[in-house]
Amino acid sequence: MESTTAKTAVASSETKKHDDELMNDSSKRIPIRQRIAYGFGDFGNGFMFDLGQSYLTKFWIDGVGIGAGVVGGIFAFTKIFDAFMDPIAGSVVDNRKKIGKRGKFRPVMMVSAVILGILTVVTFMMPDGLSMTQKILYAYAAYMIWGLVYSFTNDPYGSLASVMSRNVQDRSFMATTRQIGSVGAQFIAGVAFIPLTVLIGGSDQRLGYFWASAIFAAFGVLMFGICYLGTKENVHVNRNQNAQKEGFKDYFKVIFRNGPLGALILMTIFTISAMNTNNQMMVFYAEYNLGNIGLQPIINAIMMGCSIVGVFMIPTLTKHFGQKRTAMVSFVIGACANLLNFILPDHVVVFVILVTIGYTALAIPNGITWAMVSNAIDYGEWRSGVRKEGITYAAFNFSRKIAQSIAALVSSGILALTGYVANAHQSAGALRGIKAAMTLYPGICLVMAAIIIGFLYKLDDKRFGEIANDLDHGRWEGGKIGQ
Repeated sequence: MESTTAKTAVASSETKKHDDELMNDSSKRIPIRQRIAYGFGDFGNGFMFDLGQSYLTKFWIDGVGIGAGVVGGIFAFTKIFDAFMDPIAGSVVDNRKKIGKRGKFRPVMMVSAVILGILTVVTFMMPDGLSMTQKILYAYAAYMIWGLVYSFTNDPYGSLASVMSRNVQDRSFMATTRQIGSVGAQFIAGVAFIPLTVLIGGSDQRLGYFWASAIFAAFGVLMFGICYLGTKENVHVNRNQNAQKEGFKDYFKVIFRNGPLGALILMTIFTISAMNTNNQMMVFYAEYNLGNIGLQPIINAIMMGCSIVGVFMIPTLTKHFGQKRTAMVSFVIGACANLLNFILPDHVVVFVILVTIGYTALAIPNGITWAMVSNAIDYGEWRSGVRKEGITYAAFNFSRKIAQSIAALVSSGILALTGYVANAHQSAGALRGIKAAMTLYPGICLVMAAIIIGFLYKLDDKRFGEIANDLDHGRWEGGKIGQ
């Protein structure tokens, strides 16, 4: 009897030991070379994405001869199309069953990046002998296909961070390197692309754009290569090989059952529309409200430089204050700076100081958001027992693209409603409208973002630590993962 009892006790002890077996250790940091290599992905991303955002309009209008209104329609339609491609791409990535030693996300990211590089060049070319209708159809088709492949590049890249490390500081560091990579690509594209087109093509814009885009695309693919070779999917994940394939119903389940993700989606609609509206209105504000369009690149350079410094501070700030508190305080500071800029009279020095504070205060939480998305992926696994990185990141990315569309509508809508007239002396109403779009709208958006992150985002660092510990031991809210 005693022998049986002893055996039972030993078996119980072994079972408990097995239940508490450590699958991952979130307290350990991954090598710094991996954290830095991750940022090269967004560096490469920017070499291809920012070209389309900044220069396709000019290429299609001036280089190809498509009307400005038609080009606007191309961008409006393809952005919406692109937004709906993200959940499809996320589902396809999540449904991958044959996962080799290279991981689930890195191979998809790298193959898609190569195709994206080719398509980037395709968007900046136009075959000879096409009628205007054929040129328009070519532009639509090229940019829609580009957007589809971009989703298959960006979704696995964004998801990769969540399986590289579960450590909070690692994720903050990777969010920083990613943001630096993005800003660095924007800076290089903004400074070097047009001079390169002139150097190569001279007066032949189509030739210059083609070869300049080819050079940028090649560097973009190279940067993704560094990311691919320098990173590793370190987090051990229990994946069900017999799970049913996901569809749109799973996409909406992920959104509505993941509270932190829902908060991030809602917050991002305000933050990204605020940032894009700021960027789009700067040239109008400099030219008409400040009376000197030459101030625009100077102001942008000051804002960009200070925002880079702010992004470098993310690991230190989150280590001492946590992700949520750092984001909240940044939003409040940014809101105050923008609202003060709206209330105070137009003055170059005052405007530059306040707009720089507001932009930097927005850049910091935008960087932190990448780490928060990875945490939301883990939260979703803890709640459901099933990990869905691709479709979770796709839901977040969808909100960013909707926010970009909202920013375009706000900017053009306010100009139209307040009586803006192109290349003319503006009325007092138009000047107030420009100032409101430049300062008041971002200020209100950041107030909303602070409220959302404060009251709806419940996944602070302490709570995430508890969830990470459960996942490290193979547990979800309802028991053992995979059982």
